This record gives sequence, C-alpha cells and structure tokens, in this order.
Amino acid sequence: MKILIPVDGSANAQRAVEYVIGNIATLKEPPQLLLLNVQWNVAAGNVKLFINQQTIDDYYREQGTAALQAARAALDAAGLPYQFHISIGMPAEAIVQYANEQKVDQIAMGRQGQGGLQALLLGSVVNKVLHLAHCPVVLVK
Repeated sequence: MKILIPVDGSANAQRAVEYVIGNIATLKEPPQLLLLNVQWNVAAGNVKLFINQQTIDDYYREQGTAALQAARAALDAAGLPYQFHISIGMPAEAIVQYANEQKVDQIAMGRQGQGGLQALLLGSVVNKVLHLAHCPVVLVK
C-alpha cells in the first residue's frame, strides 16, 4: 500500500503524519510512505528577468525542505522508511498529479493547511483534492 502525505509545514499537516504513524499497526504490511511538499510557482511573469533559475530552484528546495522537516523527523523517530518530493505548482493539482504518477492507494492530509487569505482567494486545497483525487482521501482533524 502506498500512502501519500502532503505536507505544507502546518500543524494540521503534522497531525496527518502523526495519524499515519499511529495507524501503521492496523495495516497488514508496512506501507510505502510518500511525503510531498508543493511550492507555489514564483517564477511567473518577468521574475526570471531579475532572478536566475538556480536561485529560484534553491528557494524552492529551501522552502520545501523546511516545510518537510517536522514530518521527516517524526517518521525518522518512528523508524519508518519514506520518500519525499518537492513539486512546484498549484498545490491541489500537484498533489493529485503526484498521487496518480505514483499510483498511491490513499492520500492522508490535514483538513486545512496554511491557507489564510490564499485559501479564501484560491479555494480550499483540501476541497480540490477531494474532488480531483482518484483514490481515497483521509482527512485528519
């Protein structure tokens, strides 16, 4: 079984990680765990005229690594193997695309992420994932 856990660095995302860790024993065999962080594409418009691609890539990597840090630490402490990936794009679409590419059996995610004003303007990432995903989505409160 493959379980995808999208992580944005929020407390809700961390609760999803803890939920998966706490429920591993209920599975017949250890699952393959995939952590995913999605970075918003900041290289739109004329940004590339002022900032080179290497700097942009370094920014994505630094921000993604920071957002994944607590989740990775929790999985390491639990002794669970995992893979992690950082994507760039619209979060909901990137989550579903990665889930499809990796043929995951389940997505486990917090009921809301960092959201705030972005969530109001762009719509809920969780809501979009629920509508776009082709596999079960477990929402952790």
